[in-house]
Amino acid sequence: MTAAARTRVRNVVFDFGGVLVSWRPQEIIDSFYVEPHLREALRLHAFQHDDWYDMDRGTLDEASVVRRCAARMARPESELHALFEHVRAALTPIEPTVALLRELREREGVKLYGLSNMSEAIFAYLDGRHDFFRLFDGIVVSAAVKLLKPEPAIYEHLRDRFALDFKETVFIDDMERNVESARRAGLPAIQFVSTEQVRRELEPLL
Repeated sequence: MTAAARTRVRNVVFDFGGVLVSWRPQEIIDSFYVEPHLREALRLHAFQHDDWYDMDRGTLDEASVVRRCAARMARPESELHALFEHVRAALTPIEPTVALLRELREREGVKLYGLSNMSEAIFAYLDGRHDFFRLFDGIVVSAAVKLLKPEPAIYEHLRDRFALDFKETVFIDDMERNVESARRAGLPAIQFVSTEQVRRELEPLL
């Protein structure tokens, strides 16, 4: 959070993966394959491949990602379908952050928003599974708007869609590049390390 923000925060914007639900790609990879060469192939051909980012952008669907990744890795498509089920199962709630979210929901004058890089299919899975997504006043999922963090346009979309005054808003994200890009777009931001650290930085602003 920059020192320049002096106005009381009325809008708190949460990233999802790594903040509200667990997102540890290397752990997902390591628990899916035992063989080191397959772990490395999965990292390169799935999680760090442009196809994954296109899926998060909403320009490539999950079935296409599965098909193309299976071809690159010369593995059965069924195996890559299983990977996506494994990914979904790994997206478990970060309970202290969920508790913070519920506390903020009870504070008078505070509104909650979500801003996440995520495919529509994975968000639909999470949204159907966890009631805490009902706590948000509004959510922007990258795939639904065809924009990705850290692109400035996604923060502008968030601002315009929900008529937010960024001087009264703070964004919480675990990725340094997203925090920095939000700040450059005029959106004050806190980099998530732990829920308690965020709580300490957030409380004086409310």
